[in-house]
Amino acid sequence: MIDLRDRVALVTGASRGIGRAMALGLARHGCHVVIAAKSTTSREELPGSIYSVAEEVEKLGVSALPLVVDVRFEEQIDAMAREAEARFGRIDFLINNAGALFWKPLLETPAKRFDLVMDVNARGAFLCCRAVLPIMMRQRFGHIINMSPPLEPRLAVGKIAYAISKLGMTLLTVGLAEEVRAENIAVNSLWPATMIESQATIHWQLGRPELWRKPDILVDCVLRLFRKSPGEITGRTLIDEDFLRDEGVTDFSQYACVPGTNPPRIDWSLDISPG
Repeated sequence: MIDLRDRVALVTGASRGIGRAMALGLARHGCHVVIAAKSTTSREELPGSIYSVAEEVEKLGVSALPLVVDVRFEEQIDAMAREAEARFGRIDFLINNAGALFWKPLLETPAKRFDLVMDVNARGAFLCCRAVLPIMMRQRFGHIINMSPPLEPRLAVGKIAYAISKLGMTLLTVGLAEEVRAENIAVNSLWPATMIESQATIHWQLGRPELWRKPDILVDCVLRLFRKSPGEITGRTLIDEDFLRDEGVTDFSQYACVPGTNPPRIDWSLDISPG
């Protein structure tokens, strides 16, 4: 098992929600964290910023590097990798968590919305991987997690643009895992079985709290993955609950947002459009 203490994790979209939960979870286990996101101020409708999360991380006894990064811009991503290496001397873990959500049928999808989800999800993850890989290759160690689903065609129904962008991230996982396997770098995709409480589920009204799990379930998956040798598991498209069951976890009640409820798995054949 790999010791996470003094390792360096880079998390995109880390100013709130799932990204914040992952940054704090890694910090609790001794990781220094690069907090990359656009938000520099906290607002009532969008609480949290890179600076507030950095403060939370440092209270846990590790170092934080808050960086303003919009993953649509290549120069900001490349600068992020350079600054992280300059500060910490290494990057052990990358979580491509930054995401754009737009769930509408094709005829209700303007070109600018298609471009947005492609730029943030597929292209952003691609560029982040490209920026950190030379560092990971020099140290001959690394784990990359793309927050993207298995190659499930039903995902596309009613949300074609989003599906193209997210499944593009999954193809990035599958292809890159083979390209860097010999470099001792693992690349995997991670996706929730249920809806997860986040600013996205709240803002887009994706169900109700009794249908959601806490981000903690994804954090626990990340911790278990990063403790493994990169050669042990790579090129996989993992569902959080299934992965944890394979790891021996049987009690999932702790993850329910509403105690006593059992959030259902997402059935992509059903209409789960916003609202």
